[in-house]
Amino acid sequence: MGERLQSRKDFVCSFIDCKAMFSKSWKLEAHLCKHTGLKPFSCDKCDKCFCTRYQLTRHELIHSGEKPHKCAVEGCTEAFITNASLKNHMSRFHNQEKRYKCTYQGCEKCFNKRYQLCAHTFVHNKALPFHCKTIGCTKEFSSHGKLKHHEKMHKGYPCEEEACIFKGNTWTEYLKHRKAHKVKLPCADCQKHFSNAWILKLHILKVHSGEKRLFTCPKEGCDKKFSHRFHLESHVLVVHEGQKAFTCAVSECGKSFAMKESLRRHGIIHDPSKKLKACININ
Repeated sequence: MGERLQSRKDFVCSFIDCKAMFSKSWKLEAHLCKHTGLKPFSCDKCDKCFCTRYQLTRHELIHSGEKPHKCAVEGCTEAFITNASLKNHMSRFHNQEKRYKCTYQGCEKCFNKRYQLCAHTFVHNKALPFHCKTIGCTKEFSSHGKLKHHEKMHKGYPCEEEACIFKGNTWTEYLKHRKAHKVKLPCADCQKHFSNAWILKLHILKVHSGEKRLFTCPKEGCDKKFSHRFHLESHVLVVHEGQKAFTCAVSECGKSFAMKESLRRHGIIHDPSKKLKACININ
C-alpha cells in the first residue's frame, strides 16, 4: 500500500517568528485571530463578530432560518443548523438500542449513558450517595463529579502569587484577579506598554524600525505589493480571478466586491451609522 499523501500546506502565517502553516485558508484566518485579537467578519444583522468566513456563514443561518442538516430517519422531519446538532438528535432519539432504561416500576425514562441512569435511580431511592464532608454543609449529590465540583466552592481558588492573600469563590473571579498580576512590557522608544512580548516586538517593527512588512502577489508577472494580507487576497480575487460576488444593494450604486468584508466597509459610505457599530465591535 502506497504512502498516504500529505495535504499541502500553502497558507503560511505572515507574523514574524511564527512558522504555522495550514492546508485551508479558513484555518489560517482562525489562527491569525490569536495574533491580532481581531475578529474581522461581522454579522450584518447583529453585533457578533467571527475569526473566519466559515464561522460567520454558519452563524448567518440563525438569521435566515435555513437548516441544511436534515434527519434521514424515515418519518422524522427534524432539521438543524449544524451537523453537530443533527448528531446529537440522532443519539438522543434514534439510537434507542444503545440507551439505558430505568427498571423502576412505572418509570419509562431512558438514558444514553450508564452514569446518567445511575444518577437517575437515586431519585427513586430518595437517597444520594455522595455527601459533602465540609463541617456545616449538608448537601448531597448523585455523582462523584458533582460532589467534587461543589467542594471547590468551599476550597476556593487562592492566588498563586507570593504574598497575595486573594481567594476567589469561583474560577471566573480567580481569572479576573490574575489579570492584576500581569506585568506590562514597556517600549524603550515611547511610553506605550504591551501585554506580551510578541505584541511589543510587532509594535517596534512597525513603528520604530522603519521597516514595513509587505505581502507580494504570488501570481507570475505581477509585482504588486500590499501592507495587509486582506488587500492582497482582494487583489488576487479581483484582478487575477475576476471574482466580484458581493454587490452593493443600494440602488444606482452597482459596485461589486470580491470579499464580503469589502462590501461591509463600502456600506459605511451609504450608512455612516455602521461606522459607529464597527468601532464598537473593535473596542
